[in-house]
Amino acid sequence: MIKKINFTVNGKKRELEINAGETLLEIIRKRLHLTGTKEGCGVGECGACTVLIDGTAINSCLYLGVWADGREIVTVEGLAKDGELSKVQKAFISEGAVQCGFCTPGFVITASALQSRGHSLTDIEVKEELAGHFCRCTGYQNIIKAVKKSLENETAGTGGDHT
Repeated sequence: MIKKINFTVNGKKRELEINAGETLLEIIRKRLHLTGTKEGCGVGECGACTVLIDGTAINSCLYLGVWADGREIVTVEGLAKDGELSKVQKAFISEGAVQCGFCTPGFVITASALQSRGHSLTDIEVKEELAGHFCRCTGYQNIIKAVKKSLENETAGTGGDHT
């Protein structure tokens, strides 16, 4: 069954006719050609496909495209503004939390959702928030540091005055 959906991806309004069984991941990668969102496992175990849907981190491999109708989707490509990397992206780079890079977009998206909450977390809390992500390259230490750094107040470590 074909269904027409209207949604916003990275600030751009979209209208697509999709198959009712298509996942949001398939739409993002195959139809919109946004390849930062990765397909790792296809069953919601690894977190590589994480996107923001109305500000909440969601596994796009488990989310049907028809559910995206009327929603705002942000992929890793949508985090940078006017060519400037987001605070989370900068933190991942500065802390060396990128390794091979395959899982990085999912971690960055989840950290971005955490950042919108506006408070810092302990190492244990960060680990709990990242429990739905799997990285084969690291011991997660640099990822935890990057997430915590991205949650620091806006004037700490950014090199700019944001008051």
